Amino acid sequence: MATGSVPALPPIPGLADASAWGTREATSADHVPSRLAIIGGGAAGVELAFAYSSLGSQVTLLSRGRLLDREEPFVGEHVTAALIAEGVTVDTAATPTRIDRDAEGLVTIALQSGVDIHADELVVATGRRPAFQNLGLESLGFDISAGLTVDDTLLVAGTDWLYAVGDVNGRALLTHQGKYQARAAGEAIAARLNGSPVSDQPWGQHVATADHAAVPRVVFTDPEVAAVGLTEDGALKKGINYRAVEYDLGWVAGAKLHADGYEGRAKLVIDEDRHVVVGATFVGQDVAELVHAATIAIVGEVAIGRLWHAVPAYPTISEIWLRLLETYGRPAVQK
Repeated sequence: MATGSVPALPPIPGLADASAWGTREATSADHVPSRLAIIGGGAAGVELAFAYSSLGSQVTLLSRGRLLDREEPFVGEHVTAALIAEGVTVDTAATPTRIDRDAEGLVTIALQSGVDIHADELVVATGRRPAFQNLGLESLGFDISAGLTVDDTLLVAGTDWLYAVGDVNGRALLTHQGKYQARAAGEAIAARLNGSPVSDQPWGQHVATADHAAVPRVVFTDPEVAAVGLTEDGALKKGINYRAVEYDLGWVAGAKLHADGYEGRAKLVIDEDRHVVVGATFVGQDVAELVHAATIAIVGEVAIGRLWHAVPAYPTISEIWLRLLETYGRPAVQK
């Protein structure tokens, strides 16, 4: 099963009748509205805010908390500042209480604060849910309200025949992770069909281990956001004995070649017991190309002591690795 996901609409009175755009409608629209309101401060919301602002819309972005709140706090700070500089109105304390569209097509969003927002079109980017509709899963005894639980071979719990990959299993709602899961599931299906051994050990050919420890993600804003693995808060919640180091990307020589006044930041989260990177976050222009090196370091469990020997070419933005390692210092124990 690889049926993807559908938009999850928040329970705001009037929203269902307001003909709001989802992300699909927003990315296939045949016109640029003069005024666009966006509800949702996640990746889709901020990407669309930048996109439509660059096309000439007056954009208002409404979020109940800081933008991109699943990433490191400095990520939302940089993106918010850039949106405001772009001319976008950003409200990170917005709670819509009602939405209406009148006969002329004007959308009115009433906020709990008493302010009304007026727009020509409205985008709702508040998340997605697995697409289970009209598949007949209920008739087979599945409780779709609880979603589908899969093991690391992507086999649905309680079955020996059904596999679920991509958004539908809720593990990592990203296209590249869905493709990765499909490869693992395909290997597992073929092995079981042929009566071959199937290994459920981490990092084997039949399992999607990276879903737990090394999910790369990029937000295509300006500045870009690229991250993989755990944030500092994630490491704390997992009880990892960690240390985090940060460095200003604007201080790296390679960054200055991209733009005058380059602004950005990078952070590593390091497991102090194993001396390996468990999380990395970058924000700045063109940082999407930095994330794969961090993904390799995490998946390969490359020791910090060995990373010192991975010399970044001068002058490239990849020199940020050297600066982060210098900030961390050489570990007392080399592995």
